[in-house]
Parts: sequence; C-alpha cells; structure tokens
Amino acid sequence: MTAKEVCKRVWEISEPFAREMGVTLWDVTFEKEGGQYMLTITIDRDGHTDIDDCEKLSRAVDPLLDEKEFASLPPYTLCVSSAGLTRRLKRPEHFAAFLGSEVEVKFYRPIDGSKIAVGTLRAYEDGFVTLEADGRVTVYEPKDIAAVRLSVTI
Repeated sequence: MTAKEVCKRVWEISEPFAREMGVTLWDVTFEKEGGQYMLTITIDRDGHTDIDDCEKLSRAVDPLLDEKEFASLPPYTLCVSSAGLTRRLKRPEHFAAFLGSEVEVKFYRPIDGSKIAVGTLRAYEDGFVTLEADGRVTVYEPKDIAAVRLSVTI
C-alpha cells in the first residue's frame, strides 16, 4: 500500500468512530519522521478536543489496524491528536471554514525575498491561495506552497 492508500483507508475506518464520538477527522498522514514511521490521525471538535477524545479514537481504531490489509506496512507508531490552534489547512473544506482568518503560507523557495507570507485568507480555489496583507492582495500558486497553517498572534 502506498502512503496515500494507507491514509485513505485509515480515514474510511476512522470516520464512523469519529462521527459517533462527536468529533470530525481533520487529517490522516503516514510519514517517516527520522527513522520511524508515524500514522497520525488528527481530529477536531467545535469547542475543543481533549486527550480523552484522542485516546478514545485511538482505542477504537488500533485493533482494526492489526488486520491483514495493513500487514505489509513497516513498523509505525499510531498517534491521534488534536488539530490545534496552528492547524494545517490542506483540504478545501479547511480553507472554506477559515476564510477571513489570518494564515501563514510557507513556500518551497523564497517569493519576494521571503519563504513565508502572513495575511488574511481571502480565497482558495484549486490549490491557489489568495492572501490580503498590508492592503495588498496576492494569489499564490500551488506549485510554490509547501504548507498553510492558521496563524496565532499571542
């Protein structure tokens, strides 16, 4: 199974449990971090997600990941976590939910001398991110964007 297939299948397995718990799936990733693989299920809830939500979903999903269809995966660690305040926006529905919010866009290489742009999310369409900052509106292309996260000012 490719990483993308693993994520899709884990999403399908996890979604009914998450819905039953009153949380939503935010993301599923299967990545190598350092020398170890991490299968991360990220959840969200109106209000806040707590450690009990994460533990409950982990306990529900973990036995299903021992099924034969996952036997070919390299050893990994299962992590269920909250999307958090500086959550990464990846799916169209993430961007739609946070239109008008301040975000940080990281680039693969510098654009206008910087690898980061911070501004108000004005639009998202087909991977193109539109930000407004300092009265200027800029559209960034998907090929340039490494990540988009909510920006939190303390």
